[in-house]
Amino acid sequence: SGFVQRVNKLVSVSALNARYNGEIGDVVICRVLEVGDKRWKCDCNSRQNGVLLLSSVHLPGGVQRRRTEEDQRKMRQYFIEGDLISAEVQKIMNDGAISLHTRNLKYGKLHNGIFLSVPASLIKRCKQHFHHIAEIGLDLILGNNGYIWLQKTRRKQLVGKGFE
Repeated sequence: SGFVQRVNKLVSVSALNARYNGEIGDVVICRVLEVGDKRWKCDCNSRQNGVLLLSSVHLPGGVQRRRTEEDQRKMRQYFIEGDLISAEVQKIMNDGAISLHTRNLKYGKLHNGIFLSVPASLIKRCKQHFHHIAEIGLDLILGNNGYIWLQKTRRKQLVGKGFE
């Protein structure tokens, strides 16, 4: 049992509970498992752990420069074991490993929310995976890997309304 996919005359069935198979450009939500030499290993709900290189991370302050030894020493200030992050699949290696990046401001560490896990086959690939539901004040990230992040909408600073 599963989903039937048709491309011209080719008919294939993808299993309901299959592991996530990454594709370049997919938005994923991962849990950091290990901090290593210039890299973080992340659980992406796939066959192999994802790899987030230090050179693929957006540094605080938005500086674009080469990563130094000092950046390597400060890696635990960016992400530690157990942190949830949103990232994008940058590359699929020959052995099936997933290379991630968080070079954009919309990706990074996830704070103060709820983490849900569903089978990856239930999340459709679409252009937009970051959603804002204004009626109930909710921000939603649908990861292509079956991980979902829910959080209360961050209060924007309202000029002249007494909020600061």
